[in-house]
Amino acid sequence: MSTTTILLREDIDNLGGRGEIVKVKAGFARNFLLPQGKASLATKGNVKQIELERSSLLKKSAHEKSTADAQAEQMSGLELVFERKAGETGTLFGSVTTMDIAESLQSKGYEIDRRKIVLKEAIKETGDYTVQIKLHREVNLDIPVSVTAEGAAAVDAKTEKSLKATTTTDVSDSTGETLVFLNVRRAKRVLFSVR
Repeated sequence: MSTTTILLREDIDNLGGRGEIVKVKAGFARNFLLPQGKASLATKGNVKQIELERSSLLKKSAHEKSTADAQAEQMSGLELVFERKAGETGTLFGSVTTMDIAESLQSKGYEIDRRKIVLKEAIKETGDYTVQIKLHREVNLDIPVSVTAEGAAAVDAKTEKSLKATTTTDVSDSTGETLVFLNVRRAKRVLFSVR
């Protein structure tokens, strides 16, 4: 496989930081990094230019890190709650994605790009989760996310109310067993039998 030596213009996860010279596969450089402006070829002229810009890049990086630290401190007590339609087993009809988390953060006043939210796969079940947000290359923040079933409190209240209104009926069958029925919404269920 052919490789190309490039000079990174931005921090790229699993590859390197801004100003570093790295070797990557030629197709990755040609098709993604170079057209997006995330890197340039590591020629002598480009390397000299980056060396001249290094002090300003260090200042910019330090400013970005301090801003990210301040934002992480502001967001430290934040908890996100999502209410979604779910089945009886807790499986969601749909999912909670990085887009949903970014929109929820935006509604709370935090502008976070969805690509900075680390979620291996979309959340597809109710429960409590921890989502990592990369505010900076060196600053990560863990935010608790709770996913509940839509209308779960209303369903629980209805179930309680119906159980209070239920009645039991004792019936003897031909074998001499006493069957105890529970009448719930016109459906009779056998609770237990006594011989």
